[in-house]
Formats: sequence, C-alpha cells, structure tokens
Amino acid sequence: MQASEASRAMAVAMSTAASLGLTADDAIVLHDSNKLTLRLLPCDVLARVAPVAYQVAEFELDLARRLAGAGSPVAVPDPRVEPRVHERDGFVVTLWTYYEPVAQDELSPVAFAGALGRLHAGMRTLDVPTPHFTDRIEEAQQLVASRDRTPELADADRRLLDGTLRNLRRAVCGRGAAEQLLHGEPHPGNVLATKDGPLFIDLETCCRGPVEFDLAHAPDEAGEHYPGVDQRLLRECRILVLAMITAWRWDRADQFPDGRRLGTEWLGQIRAALGRDGLDALG
Repeated sequence: MQASEASRAMAVAMSTAASLGLTADDAIVLHDSNKLTLRLLPCDVLARVAPVAYQVAEFELDLARRLAGAGSPVAVPDPRVEPRVHERDGFVVTLWTYYEPVAQDELSPVAFAGALGRLHAGMRTLDVPTPHFTDRIEEAQQLVASRDRTPELADADRRLLDGTLRNLRRAVCGRGAAEQLLHGEPHPGNVLATKDGPLFIDLETCCRGPVEFDLAHAPDEAGEHYPGVDQRLLRECRILVLAMITAWRWDRADQFPDGRRLGTEWLGQIRAALGRDGLDALG
C-alpha cells in the first residue's frame, strides 16, 4: 500500500480491535502488499486490512473455519471475537490468531509436503465454488497481451511469456490429471512455521486444478516427498507458474518490492528451464 493508505489502514485496524474489546495501542507491520498484515499489541491479534473493493475476505474466513474443522493445517480467526469481516473508512478488516513464528529453516521439505498433503486432503472434503487454475493463467495472458499494462516489457520477452503461458497451459490441461480444490499459491511466504507445525495462510487464491499446480509453488524438494506426483507434469507446472509470476512483476501497477529486478531475473530462469526440458520453441 502507499504510505498514506497504509497509515489509514493501521488506524482502522486498531480502532476495529478496540471496538471489540481488544486493547490495541500499537501495530507492527508484518507484510505489506495488496493488503496490510499487522500484529496488534498488546492484545496480540493479527489483523489483515484491505481496500473495501477487495471482496474475498468473507470467503477466506469461512474457508479457514471449514478447513480447520476438517483437520487441515491452516491459520484460524482469533477465537476472542466473532469471525466476520469489519468494514470501516474504505477498508475491510479481519482478525486472526497470531502465531509465534519459529525459524523457517526448521520447515523441512518433508514437513512442507506433509502439511500440503493434509491441506489437500481437507480440501477434498469441501464443496466450494472457486475459479479454475486456467482462469489465473488467462489473467496473466491478458496482462502480457496489454502493452498499456506492461509498457516496460520488451518485445522478445513478451513473446517468450506469451508462448510459454499459451503452450504450457495446453500441455498441462492435455495431461488430463485429476483435479481438486487447491490453495492456489502455497509458496513459503504463505506458510507459517509455528511450534505446532506449518500452517497455511492467504486462502483467497483458491482454485481447482491438479495438485501439481500447488506443488509448483512449493520448494523443489517438497515435490519429492509428496506421494503420487506426476514429475513431468510438476516440471511443466513449475515453468508455467514462473511465467505467471513473472508477468505480474511487469504490471505497471505492481507494488511488489524489487519487482522489476525479479521480473528480469525470472525471464532468464524461464529461458533456462525451457532449454533444460527441450521446450525452447515455446518462446
């Protein structure tokens, strides 16, 4: 968020907590992107604040409760207050349990794969209407196709991303793999390493697709410990996901820290990955 917007968001989060009987005299920024994640003190609650137009907060709260009930490793709303979305001053606020973190290096690939497997098992018990994973690919394709939205993307790089997204989308869908509800972006940044084990957060990206699409966001070694994985499909999904997140870094509205440098670095990684798999013609 812009600094002025973030300041207002912090004030809204603190006043919301206070109105619910939680003492919030201070706020520590834990993450700042399209939404602001704050640790409110001394009540020790985690607040997530987003512009009011961001309307998936209710979905995320409901899904977290249902997944927790199914035994899935997910962060849950703070039990001291009613789990609902609070709207104030142009923002929506949700209040979550704050988990004291442990060192991320304690989260081994085996633990990561096991936690993701338990998340997927819980997701298979739910009937939740969500987008298909190809809808997210389509969003990236539209971004690449728009010179107005990606004015700094060079023509050769635009062709590379367009070809990679188009051809790997067709290849992945053509494999006819079983599909289910997925997290959508279970990368390490969306996993909390806690004393009780890994817990997944940020459920608003849920979609339907093959489990390999989720594993493509995880550390490479995790895919070696997830049972029944199609390794060829996983390699294709990894390149596909890399092309998607690279496209987002070239969006003129992207606020990801150091986004342009990462976008350039990832273009090189895409070319290298295509070459390793003999898919050079995709660019």
